[in-house]
Amino acid sequence: MTDTSAVVWARGFREEPLTVEYTPSTRGARAVASVVLSRQADLTGKVLLRGLSPATRYAYRVQHGGETVEGSFVTAPASAEGRPVGFVWSGDLGGGRLCRHIENGYPIFGPMARLKPDFFLFVGDTIYADLRCGGPEWVPGYDFVAGTLDEFRDKHRYNRGDPGVQDFFRATAVYAIWDDHEVKNDFSGPSEPLMPVGRQAFIEYWPIRPPPEDPTRLYRQFRWGKLLEIFILDTRQYRSPNRALDGPEKTMLGPAQRRWLIDGVSASTATWKAVVSSVPLSVPSGRSDAHDSWSNADRLGFPEENGTGFALERDLILGALRDRKVKNLFWLTADVHHAEVIRHRPGPDFAVYEFIAGPLAATRGRPRPLDMGLNPFSLYGLGDIDNFGEVRVDQQGLTVRIVDVTGKVRFSRTIGPE
Repeated sequence: MTDTSAVVWARGFREEPLTVEYTPSTRGARAVASVVLSRQADLTGKVLLRGLSPATRYAYRVQHGGETVEGSFVTAPASAEGRPVGFVWSGDLGGGRLCRHIENGYPIFGPMARLKPDFFLFVGDTIYADLRCGGPEWVPGYDFVAGTLDEFRDKHRYNRGDPGVQDFFRATAVYAIWDDHEVKNDFSGPSEPLMPVGRQAFIEYWPIRPPPEDPTRLYRQFRWGKLLEIFILDTRQYRSPNRALDGPEKTMLGPAQRRWLIDGVSASTATWKAVVSSVPLSVPSGRSDAHDSWSNADRLGFPEENGTGFALERDLILGALRDRKVKNLFWLTADVHHAEVIRHRPGPDFAVYEFIAGPLAATRGRPRPLDMGLNPFSLYGLGDIDNFGEVRVDQQGLTVRIVDVTGKVRFSRTIGPE
């Protein structure tokens, strides 16, 4: 979604056109766009709608193969407009033998839908390609480890086939990014043989349109009016091996993406700047000899000498943003299967917030010691339950909430802009 365009994703039944009719919900002329589906892309298609009005809700109708589906979406405000924005984020769907329940599917999408967010940030592990899930409690079709392109596609179709997921996506813009389980646990892109097919299936099954000159690029940014700009990172495709010792050459982002991030956040004129990272800044993860998150700390939070994290690059990025006097910066992360709201003070005159949410439906974790190298202060932590986060931004400030699978708000905090 942008202020003047949208991408409608769908999967059809046969190789023929899929048509989208759309119109402003209040009034306006009907417009039509279409795409011809092909088996080469597993009958998935993305229809680009252009010339939309900013900050407007549109109704749409998708038609294909004699079937019709209806939905709606809201476009972003123009960059100079200070309209309030509300969105939700989380990650980790269908992991740890917790996939679609045979009676209620993925129930967490109901509470998210009731909040009527402007958009949803799906922060990684949109599938668990490398884990099995089967048994009498679960909808069949997920009890295998993906190793071929068709098997990766099957995993995506399984999660997308849940009725609650479909209802939510039909009325909510979605910005998705991958993490490790779209391919293989803790994978590093350049060295993982399955990465190209996992990436292809991911791009096919989400409304992502990489630039023609870089057709596999997943990192991107979008603006939601005057108040918010979001920078979505790809923490997998360019990553050095996790086992490598941290140092000047070790990278999670690669030089081009790192430069894009620092320059883009520094130049942003939005009041609030959000960075979406599928792995957390401050929670150690992975194995002791192969850290997977940014942190170099051990399980007690003490930074390790000869660590295998990505803390040098993390601190370089944060230091550059501090030196460029970036204000009102927060990071949105997932991956560790618990929720937490953290304030970091890596320098005496520089504060960064980190908001963690998840899982949507996966093995539940608990908060644990944070990387003391960031001088963290945990404002709240929640474990042992599926959850998501909500952020609302208006002229007065930013409010972050942690909401559990039942829809109960477990934590709320409002932060004023610097």
